[in-house]
Amino acid sequence: MLTSKVAKRYAQGLLNFTQESGKTDSVYSEMADIVKTIEKSKELQNFFASPVIDTKKKISIAMEIFRSFSPIAQNMIQLVIKQGRESQMQNIAQEFINKVEDINGVQRITLTSASSLSEGNIQNILKSSSLVNHDNKFDVKTIINPKILGGYVLRVGDQQIDASVRSKLTQLKKEFQLN
Repeated sequence: MLTSKVAKRYAQGLLNFTQESGKTDSVYSEMADIVKTIEKSKELQNFFASPVIDTKKKISIAMEIFRSFSPIAQNMIQLVIKQGRESQMQNIAQEFINKVEDINGVQRITLTSASSLSEGNIQNILKSSSLVNHDNKFDVKTIINPKILGGYVLRVGDQQIDASVRSKLTQLKKEFQLN
């Protein structure tokens, strides 16, 4: 997913502020809660995206939803809504999480397979890959995509290993067309 410049700028501003105030860890967990909450609620996504709903009403409802958050996170939410960027709230929170993980040396790994993999299979794939730095911490996100037919696609940062059946079939098809 491409992150907008808006999300990057707001996330960087929030990160700078939390680092100065020493609250990065607590705000990190609150941003993770924002991502999960918005991701799980189609109604909340539509609410934030709606141009019809008044800004004051959006702030009021958002403050009710996130009332247990720290003043820093609540102020950020209010600022984003006041600036008309509430549709970017999830992206801003996710970008903040990514920036904190980058600082802490956490690798983000995406493993796509045709069917669900056991924890043992996931660990075997990660151990056999030269892309994964086993000295660092890593966060593995698994995606099931039946269109790849079999095998897996491993993405670490901006590098990718495509060991899927679909890509191998596509490669064979190209070779047959050339001959």
